[in-house]
Amino acid sequence: MTMNRFERQVILPGFGPEGQAKLKQASVLVIGAGGLGCPVLLYLAAAGVGRIAVVDGDVISQSNLNRQVLYGEMDLGKSKAETAVRYFQEKYSDIQWTAIPEFITVDNAQAHIFHYDLVIDGSDNFPTRYLVNDACVLLNKPLVYGAIYQHEGQVSVFNVGSHPCNYRDVFPNPPAPQEIPNCAETGVLGVLPGIIGNLMALEAIKVLSGLGKPLSNKLLLFNSLDTQFQELEIQPNPATQTAIPTSWNEFHQRDYALACEGVQQLSWNEAMKLMGQVVAFVDVREPGEEPPLECTGLVKVPFSILSKELDRFEEAEEILFFCQSGARSQKAAQLLQQSYPDKKIFSIRGGINALKS
Repeated sequence: MTMNRFERQVILPGFGPEGQAKLKQASVLVIGAGGLGCPVLLYLAAAGVGRIAVVDGDVISQSNLNRQVLYGEMDLGKSKAETAVRYFQEKYSDIQWTAIPEFITVDNAQAHIFHYDLVIDGSDNFPTRYLVNDACVLLNKPLVYGAIYQHEGQVSVFNVGSHPCNYRDVFPNPPAPQEIPNCAETGVLGVLPGIIGNLMALEAIKVLSGLGKPLSNKLLLFNSLDTQFQELEIQPNPATQTAIPTSWNEFHQRDYALACEGVQQLSWNEAMKLMGQVVAFVDVREPGEEPPLECTGLVKVPFSILSKELDRFEEAEEILFFCQSGARSQKAAQLLQQSYPDKKIFSIRGGINALKS
């Protein structure tokens, strides 16, 4: 490592060679290589964090490109984790990179998080946020959190300092399924996750190097319409502790998607065992999405028209939805469950991307 690259950091009062050495020795697990993860990775790498892993089971799509600035048109259909890591490996040879092209789950969270000094949650869904939070509490790992919604963003640092807060102290209860938004439905300007992601990277650098005061027990709010920041004090809430698993055995038994979204999920292995039985496999991807899948009992109903086709499932007793990454299939399952509350309805976890991996 040549010091020229970090010269402007090393001469900074309060940081110095000691801060740079701490970054070099540090390891970070970044969960999600999307709108938040991209700027986080850019600035952690530029700052000289020694070991960085990227966890993301999704692939790059056209609609990602307005905010996921590591990718371009030539990357469509590729793994986000692997593409991001390749980009940085060509740029910085002094960093140890690991690509983990899968979603974080109750089965792999302990193994992935255990080996890193700090976790950054750049995910875009509530089941992952609660899952990652609980795993970090069990492992006593610092967690940098960020999220966006339309024109607003928020950042905090959990599990750091005396009497530290965690995500459940801010959001004790998951929202109801119908209250869960995403940027595919509500929209987002790409610059907003860029701002929030940079703030998340800053907080990570502060925690790892000892510079300044991290946002521990504080929630920073940002509104892009009026460019206003607001800082809220948060306190540990003893009542929320009962919601956190007390052991890894209890953690592995949790269904975070069901708790947060009211949707039961199956893995592909579990789904395959049901083939040949009286089960409807429903592909809710739009026409032309790759790769195609053919199997016994397959029904193709694009999510865009599903609400008009609900009567097609009146006779089915058990229904399994899948899509490209698992997001639309969860919403499809929610939609159908509202119309047929007595049916067994599942979303296949991770979608086709999980089957390919």
